[in-house]
Amino acid sequence: MEKLSPHQNIIVRRYKKGKHEDHGGAWKVAMADFALAMMALFLVLWVINSSNEQQRAAISGYFQDPKAFEEGKRVPSKYVIDLGGSPTTSNNIAVSENIDPDNVLQADEIESMAEAIEQRRMQDMMAKIQAQINASPTLSPFKNQLLLDITTEGLRLQIVDQTNRPMFDPGSAKLKYYSEDILWEMAPMLAGLDHRLSITGHTDASRLSGQRDEDDLNWGLSSMRADSARRALMEAGVPKEQIAQVIGMGDTAPLDTDNPDASVNRRIAITLLNKKSEETVEGRGSAEYNFVNGEEVPVDDNRTPVINEAGSLLEQLRKKRERQDNSYDNPPNKQEVFW
Repeated sequence: MEKLSPHQNIIVRRYKKGKHEDHGGAWKVAMADFALAMMALFLVLWVINSSNEQQRAAISGYFQDPKAFEEGKRVPSKYVIDLGGSPTTSNNIAVSENIDPDNVLQADEIESMAEAIEQRRMQDMMAKIQAQINASPTLSPFKNQLLLDITTEGLRLQIVDQTNRPMFDPGSAKLKYYSEDILWEMAPMLAGLDHRLSITGHTDASRLSGQRDEDDLNWGLSSMRADSARRALMEAGVPKEQIAQVIGMGDTAPLDTDNPDASVNRRIAITLLNKKSEETVEGRGSAEYNFVNGEEVPVDDNRTPVINEAGSLLEQLRKKRERQDNSYDNPPNKQEVFW
């Protein structure tokens, strides 16, 4: 074995590690964003904790509607942020010298402009529906029976009877097969529009000879026919929420006023309600009321009660019914004998 010299050199190899690449300052931007988000979070939490419900509603409303119209003039929003230490904007309203009072729109002018815009929308919609009717293989053969017009309630589409093509059999509320095809073809088109529907049934003025006005069957017949049209539309895809009302008009609104018995008066009208008419329909069930039970009367109802008052019609009918020789069967007189 070879002996090592006492003066032999020992070699130590050292490896230099490479320096890390410079990451730049991206982490600083991320840290700043995080700090800003946390500060905003704590600010929101502080506002929620130090304000009441009314103040929170005012803050929310201000950001939703910073400015508003009042009596035709643009004024600061009714939502004023006031947490107790800052002055309200109502005390710091400045009148601009550049505004011409004569050029400020009044409330009735704004309403007229809104109605004109709504009218234009209805006209555009009528043109589109008319084009779809002409292009439809199902509807185009019946285009002479489909009448489109714009009324104060909205865009009205009427399906009228013809001599050889009635919608219903006489005295019946069952749709003819081609009438059902018309409604099924129109249903997807109507369901795709953002308007609620009013469905109205009409009849002609013909009735049975000797029939009393009280026994007029046209009221019930027109109502059932309108409901048949409603059912067909819903079966074809019109949602229930889109149906605003179903009405039977009887023979009170003839299309041909010179000939009340004409077949064209027998029809179904489907009206796409405008915003004003839709609000009217929706408002019928939202009014405040009180039950009439002798003491409570409807709100703002100044009519004089007539029930059980001497000389009133109801009082006369009640006395007539309680007479011994009355012609009513329900309720019977105690003296009458039944077998």
